[in-house]
Amino acid sequence: MATGTRDYYDVLGLKKTATQDEIKKAYRKLARKYHPDANPDDPKAEEKFKEVSSAYEVLSDPQKREQYDAGPSFFGQGAPGGGAGGYRGFQGGQPMGGDWADLFGNLFGGGGAGGFGGGFGGGGRPQQRAERGEDISVGVRVSFEDSLKGVTTKISVPLTVQCDTCRGSGAAPGTSPTTCPQCKGRGVVSQSQGFFALSQPCGRCGGSGTVIEHPCAACGGSGLTRALKKFTVPLPAGVKDGTKIRLKSKGEPGAYGGPPGDLYVIAQVDESPVFERRGSDLLVEVPVTITEAALGASVRVPTPDGSVALKVPAGVQDGKLLKIKSKGAPKLGGGGKGDLLARIKVLVPEGLNGEQKELLKKFAQSYKKDPRAGRPGWSA
Repeated sequence: MATGTRDYYDVLGLKKTATQDEIKKAYRKLARKYHPDANPDDPKAEEKFKEVSSAYEVLSDPQKREQYDAGPSFFGQGAPGGGAGGYRGFQGGQPMGGDWADLFGNLFGGGGAGGFGGGFGGGGRPQQRAERGEDISVGVRVSFEDSLKGVTTKISVPLTVQCDTCRGSGAAPGTSPTTCPQCKGRGVVSQSQGFFALSQPCGRCGGSGTVIEHPCAACGGSGLTRALKKFTVPLPAGVKDGTKIRLKSKGEPGAYGGPPGDLYVIAQVDESPVFERRGSDLLVEVPVTITEAALGASVRVPTPDGSVALKVPAGVQDGKLLKIKSKGAPKLGGGGKGDLLARIKVLVPEGLNGEQKELLKKFAQSYKKDPRAGRPGWSA
């Protein structure tokens, strides 16, 4: 990194391992905080804004960031094999051209001879790179019944939109942005560095070439406001809790002509008092008496489409799963339905009278099978 210059990562309040998304968010936050138009009475705001812009100019570009992270050989003094001013790539105070000229031209956003922008006769307004808008996620609550049959719902989402008062210009009605007096509309300023000059975004206008003397009161000069936008969202049959529905290009707007982000609608399905969801299968608990479990029976079992008869085999054990084909939830994307899993729950009778107790005792005397016999760890 440059010697004698504050660390760019420190300027943006980031670690060296920061992602491009973190760099972008940090810059946007600080640029809004220190923009000269928002701090007309603070003489230090302009310098801070300029410092933030310079840091973002380098760290937002993967190639420039890699060169910056390489250290003094690219940015500092006394690099090995250095020419004039301690910079490699110069001999006798003249740029060597080739790869080194491209490196410095890319690094400082210039364009003319030698790639040093205004310092060597080049460099107009810097080209802002198009940025894709951010994706937005919003949850929508759905009843269990609606999740099985599908439903169309309406949602309201707060999004960034063009300010209606100034029509996106950022200037108060009756006024308009004016040419920046500091950079004369170029969007860049040049600073002399001995044998050459370095171009960087103008600290007064942030590189736009214009300033807003009378900001719009409705949007604070940004040209953007927040508003609720309504969308109609079709939730397909079989939607599960956590399912994401993507609405392409319905997210936050892009910057500098970039495409908008996407809107993701996340289904939040209520629990059912009857069924438990297992993928496309549904689980239902089926209580049976001891007699029904021992002798077998036909019982009515609820399904999403109404009750059906279930044959309970004789001798069925507690916890046994019986399958009813194609009576589960619809499979997302088609392909029919899952199954209904009926879990048997054998109920032990309570509150027996004397006669009933005697009958059970007689049964116990006639049924000599020991349920614990033969099980590991149990003695005979």
